[in-house]
Amino acid sequence: MISGGRGTLGRMGVLALLWGSTFLWIKLALNDLSPAQVTFTRCALGTALLVLLCSVARHHLPRGRVTWGHIVVAALFCNALPFALFSIGEQTVDSGVAGVLNATTPLWSLLIGIVVGTERGIHPIRLSGLLLGFAGTLLIFAPWHRAGLASWGSLAILAAAASYAVAFAYMGRKLVGKGTATIALAAAQLLAATGLSALALPAGGLVPVHLTPTGVIAAAILGIVCTGLTFYLTYRIIADEGATNAATVGYLLPVVSVLLGAIALNEELSFRVLAGMVVVLVGVGMTRRQKRTPVPVGYPEFRSWWTCVA
Repeated sequence: MISGGRGTLGRMGVLALLWGSTFLWIKLALNDLSPAQVTFTRCALGTALLVLLCSVARHHLPRGRVTWGHIVVAALFCNALPFALFSIGEQTVDSGVAGVLNATTPLWSLLIGIVVGTERGIHPIRLSGLLLGFAGTLLIFAPWHRAGLASWGSLAILAAAASYAVAFAYMGRKLVGKGTATIALAAAQLLAATGLSALALPAGGLVPVHLTPTGVIAAAILGIVCTGLTFYLTYRIIADEGATNAATVGYLLPVVSVLLGAIALNEELSFRVLAGMVVVLVGVGMTRRQKRTPVPVGYPEFRSWWTCVA
């Protein structure tokens, strides 16, 4: 049967809504800021929130050069690089389409897992659910109806999704089960990402800023809620159900992003898109239909690609 108590399922719903709205806030923030500025702002605001939460919980940031070396690599592939690619891509790609392309991350992650040998004995129902979920995203995207599918914007977003998967594999090997509180690791990772994105500002982030109330609100929500708060919710879900189940929430992103794009930005919402959402939801249900196993103490948190989502 499908696992997960009401509390966990409720947090999953909130997480899907918050992360799915990320693409809308990026689109709105880009009206006032350059892609480099959007990336730096969301990393800085997310860091501020998580550092505050660490202070309240009396957790200290990790120490040691080796640990910080791994954190910097993870921050590059999990935060700084994909955040920048999403901002670049959404200059020409609809927010709903961005959410759909981002939903390919579990497949990239699964492919990498098979290649490096971390994914073995995949249950047929889970694999079918993953493939069905991807089929649903294709139905929403409908590449056969769109010209210029392989645009630079689309390729940038696909690269961001692949970057998340690379980060997942790296973090699963280098940052899992080392005895550091998850909230502290998350704060350190976003802190490193803030530094990396600051280094990129001269490449496109020093252009004049013309702030509007909408842009300021979008940037604030993107950084504090969609980057900082969602990290915390992700860890709670993984602690309750484990990383594998948490990862399946990724296929809910296109549903949220497409709906919000249609409501707020008048982006396309057709019968085909609605049908694709139904297929996505069925796929999510299938990937969660597995025997539940206990989560080892200290198991991460970081095994899920969800610690990296847009």
